[in-house]
Amino acid sequence: MILLRKILFPFAILYGLITAIRNWCFDKGMLKSYSFSIPIIAVGNLSVGGTGKTPQIEYLIRLLSPKYKVAVLSRGYKRKTSGFLLADSTSTAESLGDEPFQMTQKYPTIQVAVDANRKNGIEQLLALQNKPDLILLDDAFQHRKVKAGFYILLTAYDDLYVNDFILPTGNLRESRSGAKRANLVVVTKCPPSLSEMEQKNIRQKLKLSGHQELYLSSIQYDEKVYSEKENLDVDSLRNLEKVVVAGIAKPQPFFQHLQTRKEEEMEFPDHHHFSSNELQSILKKANHQPIITTEKDFVRLKGKLPNEQLFYLPIQSVFLSKGEHFNKQIINYVEQSTGNRSIS
Repeated sequence: MILLRKILFPFAILYGLITAIRNWCFDKGMLKSYSFSIPIIAVGNLSVGGTGKTPQIEYLIRLLSPKYKVAVLSRGYKRKTSGFLLADSTSTAESLGDEPFQMTQKYPTIQVAVDANRKNGIEQLLALQNKPDLILLDDAFQHRKVKAGFYILLTAYDDLYVNDFILPTGNLRESRSGAKRANLVVVTKCPPSLSEMEQKNIRQKLKLSGHQELYLSSIQYDEKVYSEKENLDVDSLRNLEKVVVAGIAKPQPFFQHLQTRKEEEMEFPDHHHFSSNELQSILKKANHQPIITTEKDFVRLKGKLPNEQLFYLPIQSVFLSKGEHFNKQIINYVEQSTGNRSIS
């Protein structure tokens, strides 16, 4: 795979040139970007997958939904529908995509919609009788046809965009220079015990512009796993027989947290739709023991595996430091964009 990526280097140069010309056309106004009066926060990355966008979006939901009518607009990756779709009681992981459906289930008071055309999606949300006060754009950093009011760029601790290269040689969707569009950068999935020296090294590597803020966050696992019927302490499961199933971009930290052995792990591609044969394989391997999965996989497996066996482990994004400063920066943007209505 590494050799193939090196062979494809000329295509990476071509792809980088095309994306650079596209961005230049948007920057110069030769391609039109559409702005909206409503506060719009775009969360995204430069690389493909695995940076923790959903935990970051959920962090913003928890921060803003107590005082504002929040809508999340996502592309709805790998959904089996097309066009604009607003989540309702009939929605499924297949119709919305797993991550939007997960947010619908966890935060029933917000609006969740999907549309690959973000401009149309925003217009449809603003046409609703109960229109939102603000919109969170999920995975929309490269969607230049919409000009968000605030950009949050995510990059994973073990895969910083400054150490990467453009597709197909690397995993970047566009040049590293695209980071300049961000209002702030969050380095995700950091070790909770990251030292001050290591944090300083990251800041030096990223070389952010003077107007940009840098934050570091880690993934915090829940102390319990949950099923439709009960919950269990994670500590009690570590040494028990179980099967751990993950269809996410980078599952190793999840497996390691549950202290699994290779024979207990079942790894599938990100956003994977499980076939009947695969479901039977999971059941056979579990042999009536607990099946532990991620939240994202749970919404696709629920109803397809026995409720008494299937559990999920929730996660949250937490800041190593300056969390209150991050909150204030987001809140200040929303307040200034909504007529200075206080969120406090």
